Order: sequence, then C-alpha cells, then structure tokens
Amino acid sequence: MSYAIIRSGGKQFRVEEGAIVRVPSLGQRAGEAVEFEALVLAGGDGGTKIGAPLIDGARVAGTVVEHGRGEKMIVFKKKRRKQYKRTQGHRQNYTAVKIDSIG
Repeated sequence: MSYAIIRSGGKQFRVEEGAIVRVPSLGQRAGEAVEFEALVLAGGDGGTKIGAPLIDGARVAGTVVEHGRGEKMIVFKKKRRKQYKRTQGHRQNYTAVKIDSIG
C-alpha cells in the first residue's frame, strides 16, 4: 500500500512511507517506535480499502523523530461598544513521526 489515512489525537492524517508527519503530542520519546492501528483508508496500485470503521489487521509503523511546539496562534476576543478586548497566544504541542511501513 502506498498511502493510508490514520487517526491520532482525534484528527486524521494522510501518510506515506518515508514521510514525516506532525501529530498531536504522543507519550513516546525520540527514537522509540510507535504504531497506529486506527486505519480509516488505505490505497495504492492494487486498489483502495475502506474501513468500516477500521481496516482489520492493518497497521502503520513509525519512529518518533522529535517533539516540539507549533507556530504561535493569536486568540483575539472583542465585544463591540463594550470596551472589551482580550488577546492571548497559543502554541500547540506536536510529535514528528517518520512513517516506516504501511501494512
């Protein structure tokens, strides 16, 4: 299979072998192996397999590359004519995972 759609942290990601994907923060350390079981869809030259809701026996294996924090997002709230303004920044934690195999 050349690509797959996995679930991690309540989000879905399209992954390919050799690609580095930023997923919401995981508990593993850098260099450790990680396995994603929640495959929604997998496809390649042989056709596409769609899970209902998951594909039985399919796994995506990867290696944790690093942990980090994303770019800063500005959260701005305002209520007109009420002299109310609030500004807050936010940075989401992520884990970079290198996809080793899809099977």
